[in-house]
Amino acid sequence: MFEDRSSRYSGNQELAFAGARILFGVIWLINTILEANNRYVGHFLTSIVKRLKDQPYVVQAFLHSVIHVVTVLGPRHVAIGTVVLDGLLAISLITGFAVRPMARLGILYSLALWATVGGLGGPYQPGATDPGTAIVYALVFLAVLSVPSEQRLAIGPASQPTGTGRIEVVRILFGLLWAFDAFWKWQPAFFEHSLPYLQQSEVGQPAWIVAYIGFFISAIRFVGPVVFGLFAAVIETVLAASLLLKRWQQWFLPIGFLYSFGIWTTAEGWGGPYLLGSTANRGDMLGTTNIYMVVYLYLMIAYLFDRRRHKRMAN
Repeated sequence: MFEDRSSRYSGNQELAFAGARILFGVIWLINTILEANNRYVGHFLTSIVKRLKDQPYVVQAFLHSVIHVVTVLGPRHVAIGTVVLDGLLAISLITGFAVRPMARLGILYSLALWATVGGLGGPYQPGATDPGTAIVYALVFLAVLSVPSEQRLAIGPASQPTGTGRIEVVRILFGLLWAFDAFWKWQPAFFEHSLPYLQQSEVGQPAWIVAYIGFFISAIRFVGPVVFGLFAAVIETVLAASLLLKRWQQWFLPIGFLYSFGIWTTAEGWGGPYLLGSTANRGDMLGTTNIYMVVYLYLMIAYLFDRRRHKRMAN
């Protein structure tokens, strides 16, 4: 009887994590489809060159070396190679085929994109609000890798499911990422430019998104940009503290999920406008904080099943 319940519990956990993985795979597939066009391929090298502006000397030197390698290999060939690799990663995430080796590859690939096309998330100057897009993609691949191919619950109060330690690494790294985000929110430039950030996200959007973002712009004007900036800085600091200290997770994991959704639909304009060939945080990347939502989904699943496991053992 106990083994049957443990097996059913384990199966539910596997199914929940698989759903999160498939969701990430669908997002990755959309990225791939939007990249698979001549404009993206033709502007691949240009997107790296643009990252040179306002970067420190060391980063500029690094990017110049990357540009040289891409030029030697052929920008078109490199760009097509990224599209093919993106497609393979999407298929693996959605189907679960060879997901563990592909997740390892996804970590390295995302970090490579972050360091090249993403310019290490920089330039970090007044007004910056996040460390770039690809770095959090790498974190989701780590979350995918943290889930074992088969969850087995051992019998005994001291036991814990395989992979718990690895999902804890994801939690800590995610907390550090939020702490980095919070640091930039406390800068005076953010308090001064919070409204322009939202106004920029309206450009090129359909009318309903403009109206949606406009509602929040009106609300911020009502309370004042300083009050809004303080709210964002405080909540991101608390979210970081909750993750790093492993405290208050029953409240702040769902709050963080909803807060990330709020940023994605306002400051990032639902990830749009969706234009073929876009190589920024929108279009082929669908934004940034929707990927934060995927990380929160993994952590919420891990937290929920961990609490249930402890209750079952206590009984």
